[in-house]
Amino acid sequence: MIKRARVPIEHAPPAWIATMPVERWMQHPVVTIGLDTPVDEAVAIMRERGIRHLPVLDAANRLVGIVTDRDLRQVVLDIAVRDVGDDEASVALPVREVMTWGVVTVRPAADLREAARIMRERRLGALPVVDADGQVVGILTERDLIDALQAVLRERVIRPTPTTAGPSGVYDPGIEARGDD
Repeated sequence: MIKRARVPIEHAPPAWIATMPVERWMQHPVVTIGLDTPVDEAVAIMRERGIRHLPVLDAANRLVGIVTDRDLRQVVLDIAVRDVGDDEASVALPVREVMTWGVVTVRPAADLREAARIMRERRLGALPVVDADGQVVGILTERDLIDALQAVLRERVIRPTPTTAGPSGVYDPGIEARGDD
């Protein structure tokens, strides 16, 4: 039995992927709702559109919050569990009472990696995308990040090529050990 020496494979240094702007991956146009939209209407919009996040705008169309399917499920469950007796009051509850205020946002030109880092660190399922005037122009969701990852893996990641190849062009770790040229 011939023992072959293990030869480390040398690879070219990694080439970083160019900046990918959020605007390439964000969803637009964005479905939004107003502060006084009733909770049941917000639930209906989410179901109808198959979405999980709704940016909330004030009367001047400025972003003031976001409501998620989790927020709405919780309030609907709370209303169902407690015997309110006044169904009209619970149906008319505005989203301002259940939404998250102080929304974290990104700009359309922001790097997707930065947006992903923010979403991970802050445990966010979506980031509204706003322009320089503060107008909502898109929304970046976890699904959009997965779509971007799939595209990068499909289009840009190549298997590294070893620096030493045998006569057939295929890397053979025994070449250096045997001295074959």
